[in-house]
Amino acid sequence: MTSPQGRRREREVLVPADGRLLPGTLTLPSPCLGVVIFAHGSGSSRHSPRNRQVAGVLQAHGVGTLLFDLLDEAEAEDRGLVFDIPLLASRLARAAAWVAEQPEVRGMPLGYFGASTGGGAALVAAAAGPVPMAAIVSRGGRPDLAGAALERVQAPTLLIVGGDDETVLSLNRAALAQMGPGHRLVVVPGATHLFEEPGALEAVARLAADWFEEKFRGAAGG
Repeated sequence: MTSPQGRRREREVLVPADGRLLPGTLTLPSPCLGVVIFAHGSGSSRHSPRNRQVAGVLQAHGVGTLLFDLLDEAEAEDRGLVFDIPLLASRLARAAAWVAEQPEVRGMPLGYFGASTGGGAALVAAAAGPVPMAAIVSRGGRPDLAGAALERVQAPTLLIVGGDDETVLSLNRAALAQMGPGHRLVVVPGATHLFEEPGALEAVARLAADWFEEKFRGAAGG
């Protein structure tokens, strides 16, 4: 299902986490199947052009999105925090709890979309809760960073990796083997880590949109 162009509500928000207010953008198409919380990779932010492009495709498929900063400006300068998966996962889980409390979202299925290190953080957050996820997508993610949490991930997870991103592809294959049934790995031929090749990011966006739409409809019983 594609949401009619222009029929969406977008607002700038502040997500509370650890005594901080993390800026973000919450966009809800009408009708809305559910909401995906984005976890950007190291050195990135809510302004990531790749995540914003994917978010636009999700919105066109009737899926709401929250793009927000996992760290505030001062924290983002600390390379240790940028790779602190437990901290990032905690922030992501807090954002999910905040989204679930919004009146216009309450009762809708939720999901995570993680890129690079954000993929590992999304899996840890999903395994720990407290808000159940209906689906997860990882783009060029590092699921290996989730460690033992991989075995506890219940939400159906789609791992998308570039065919020429050989090291990350190997890590994703190993992670999939740990995760058990209900999860899937898709390789985008000829794509590298950032999916900068012509058509590569568009393929990611289509795969993600189809995954979330299917899983959100299933979670809602529709």
